Amino acid sequence: MASPFRFCLILVGVLALCTHVLAADPPPGADPAADADSTIDLQDAVPPEPAAVTAKPGSEISLDDVRRFTAVMSLVKQAYVEPVDDHQLMLAAIKGMLIGLDPHSEYLEADELDQLNEDTSGSYAGLGLEVTTVDGFLKVIAPIDETPAERAGIKAGDTILRIDNVPVQADNLDDAVDMLRGVAGSEVSLSILREGAREPREFKLTREIIRVASVRGRLLEPGYAYLRVAQFQAETGSDLRKRIAYLQKENGKPLLGAVLDLRSNPGGLLNAAVEVSDLLLDSGGIVTTRGRIREAAMAFRATPGDALEGASLVVLIDRGTASAAEIVAGALKDNQRALLMGRRSFGKGSVQTVLNLDDRHALKLTTARYYTPSGISIQAAGIQPDIELADLALSENEEDAFGRVSERDLRNHLKGDAETPAGKSAGDAKAKPGAPSDYALNEALNALKAMALQQRRAAPPAAAVEGSRN
Repeated sequence: MASPFRFCLILVGVLALCTHVLAADPPPGADPAADADSTIDLQDAVPPEPAAVTAKPGSEISLDDVRRFTAVMSLVKQAYVEPVDDHQLMLAAIKGMLIGLDPHSEYLEADELDQLNEDTSGSYAGLGLEVTTVDGFLKVIAPIDETPAERAGIKAGDTILRIDNVPVQADNLDDAVDMLRGVAGSEVSLSILREGAREPREFKLTREIIRVASVRGRLLEPGYAYLRVAQFQAETGSDLRKRIAYLQKENGKPLLGAVLDLRSNPGGLLNAAVEVSDLLLDSGGIVTTRGRIREAAMAFRATPGDALEGASLVVLIDRGTASAAEIVAGALKDNQRALLMGRRSFGKGSVQTVLNLDDRHALKLTTARYYTPSGISIQAAGIQPDIELADLALSENEEDAFGRVSERDLRNHLKGDAETPAGKSAGDAKAKPGAPSDYALNEALNALKAMALQQRRAAPPAAAVEGSRN
């Protein structure tokens, strides 16, 4: 039977090896900067250049901690109900170390790295759910647009209690996330507890190939565009630029305003968030990141050129607006480029970097916090909208069987100068076909029209401009 002293030697050897690896050059052929797209994590990761990590005085590992660790490991090997090998225990120790840091840091093996690459490409087989762990529970950050989860009515903030009748527990969260994915066409049942509800709701969904179209858009009315960004992927910036150009052409003249919908957007690539922000800003800061290593300190600023040419802009956010989406919302708000409407955002203000150990193993490690242009960290606080909207839905008014009575309906009423021959006024007209049925979008459109009107009134008349040149 192995002695604690032997395990102590093993651990000291491992620690010495880790220290050497941290300070060493990257393996031959490794180029984090050139391979950025394949190693960037969906939660805003930007791979730093390799750098030596120097231990600070007093940061050496305590020999007492080493002894305690090896004693625990030895007792587990001796007394645990079933045999466990050294590799299994060391792997559990590594995962436990990262889980203990924060909900976003984790150890990635080959299959998890493959999943990460699938997520970055925007195509995988599953339900279309972005989830995270909160106090040992599996919570929904947001369902992705036009996926089984979104069509079933799953919402941001929902807690997943069971998957195929298997309870989701704190010690099997990784397995639970794996269970959400599977072969396209296969069915899965979810037991979900919604905030404020006493009893869970049951959902039965069919997995499918999730192809996330990160950008969509249309004209709400002549002059007013709707732009939806569902997730930040490598091509999101260029796709949004093309969509804006297409809508400008369809409108036949410059747009008066646009609604940028970032609701239930779980985030994505930091570079894509910077590109989208730059697309809608003419100048000013976008985001800064700060961490303990030199490479974690970055600052991004907008370059001249606003794709909307200064048209009024409203941004919709909610509790499912997270990470990269919050970077965009914060940049547009702090630069006073847009009016934010909706509900307080999710509050993920950290950056994760994928650090490759070899070609089959990596760490996804939180390396920095990000800050809005005004220097505010939104970590665990979120971004507060300028105008808060309740979580409401629009519905049509029921027709009154007896009709509405007004002055013009009274017998022998005085004729009005503006009375219509048919006895109906313009106020009786029904909503236009195609008008938004989405409450928040409807409110955003109304605000956008008011902003555009104010902008037109603030512009000097053409004649006055000409006269000022004399």
